[in-house]
Amino acid sequence: FFSTHTPQPPILSGLVGSEMCIRDSATMNHMSYCWNTIPHVTQHDTVDISRLNDLRKNLGSRAEERGAKLTVTAMLVKIISSALKVFPNFNASINSETNEIQFKEFYNIGIAVDTEQGLIVPVIKDADHMSMIDLAVELTAISQKARAGQISLKELQGGTFTISNIGGIGGSFFTPIVNSPEVAILGIGRAVIDASGKMMMPLSLSYDHRLIDGADGARFLKWIIDAINEPMTLYIDS
Repeated sequence: FFSTHTPQPPILSGLVGSEMCIRDSATMNHMSYCWNTIPHVTQHDTVDISRLNDLRKNLGSRAEERGAKLTVTAMLVKIISSALKVFPNFNASINSETNEIQFKEFYNIGIAVDTEQGLIVPVIKDADHMSMIDLAVELTAISQKARAGQISLKELQGGTFTISNIGGIGGSFFTPIVNSPEVAILGIGRAVIDASGKMMMPLSLSYDHRLIDGADGARFLKWIIDAINEPMTLYIDS
């Protein structure tokens, strides 16, 4: 004789349930979709940011005059927006319904911001048209709005590439999840001084392997590293 009764799991003590809000539920569903539909590859490297940091210190007062702070993240937005023009497959998306690759001729960089409400990714629109100081001002403004819970839905949409910087918290290499319909994301860890006195920063580049192969990823990351090593070139161009 076999019982048809389905046994119930035991009730465990010490567990406290908390219903997810609409935003948390939407984030969970979207991240699950991104991870399950995009074949991720993550490449890691380190870069000497000593010269970039020197430039940041030299230009910092100009940003402060406009009520902003020039950070490494703001400077990297400039570098990334320039790199995307050289490597257009990193500024694209895949349309599965039409079986097309859509290359975007606009450069909108999402910045992951840690807030009390969780991770929020506001977008800097047309980042390629801004100087490093302009980007510092814009990044300061959207970060403050995100942390104050005042960011609009429009300011969270339209990104073509994302930067996630955990360096302010700590940590080195990680695997950032590509934010669909984007095809790539750059993760940044905490910079540390090595034995030779160089300020080395870890980079983690995740990308959609359906569109970007390992050689593309290596070239893209090398271009970024070279630009960080010669930051004055991009500053003069801006």
